[in-house]
Parts: sequence; C-alpha cells; structure tokens
Amino acid sequence: MIRYVGFSILPLLLAPTPVLANPAGVAGDYPTATVVDYVLGCMQTNGQTRQALESCSCSIDVIASILPYDHYERAETFKSMSLTTGENAGLFRESAPAKAARTELKRAQAEADVRCF
Repeated sequence: MIRYVGFSILPLLLAPTPVLANPAGVAGDYPTATVVDYVLGCMQTNGQTRQALESCSCSIDVIASILPYDHYERAETFKSMSLTTGENAGLFRESAPAKAARTELKRAQAEADVRCF
C-alpha cells in the first residue's frame, strides 16, 4: 500500500466546487505532457523544492492564460530549432515569424516571473 505523507484528499472531497475544473485560459488547455515538461525544466533551473514546484506550476498557468497553446507550441518549436547548427537553422533564428513567436513567449514568461517568483 502506498501512503502519501502530508496530503489529505478530504479537502478535495468536501470542496463545494469541482477542484479539477479549470477556468478558461489556464494550463488545462495545454496537453499534460507539455505542462509537466515545462514544470520539470523550470524546477531543474530553480531547485527541486516544494516552493519551486508551486512557482513553476503557477508560471505555466500564467503563460497559458496569456498564450493559446498553438502560439506556445510555435514559439517552443522555433526556440528549439534555432539551437540547431547549419545554414538552414537561420530560418528559425532570423525570420520574422520566429522572432515574433519568441518575443511573445518571452513576454508571457516575464509576466509569469513577476506573478509567480
């Protein structure tokens, strides 16, 4: 039997409103794997603490409230592809859509930093 120390599901069962219901524009609109990937990467950068978990979870919620998932996905794709080497990677670093997507993501991340950290 697995026991979770320090966590009680009783408040979840007694909550007057559904706990799992997400308001529009929070990370519930993002795929779970994307949210987990973001939070794990954020925690790796900010420490493996409970405070980091809470701040990083808050951060992806703020980003999700600002950017629709397709914008986030586009920006992350440009960001990861810009790290590749070679002449063709310049498209992902220098094009106007790439710069706009990265700027939009940076603004959302800056807002998340202000609100959560």
